[in-house]
Amino acid sequence: MVVAVVIGVCVVLAVLAFLVPRLSRHPERGTQRSLGVGARAGGKAPGVLGKLFSKPFHSSSRAVSRSGSAGRRARGHMPF
Repeated sequence: MVVAVVIGVCVVLAVLAFLVPRLSRHPERGTQRSLGVGARAGGKAPGVLGKLFSKPFHSSSRAVSRSGSAGRRARGHMPF
């Protein structure tokens, strides 16, 4: 379920970044912020569990960042 939500957010951000590159930064940062909160909360677990609980949030954050930058990069390659 969570994976589907993250994939959906990535697709929406990529399309938004392609259509309006400047306006896509704010939703991307908001998503990054919320994933950061989850990563920090998961990281407070003791020992190895902290890394285990925060890792999905870090990888999701990286995926959101890549999808936004990919949309802006694709827009830059367009001839118009």
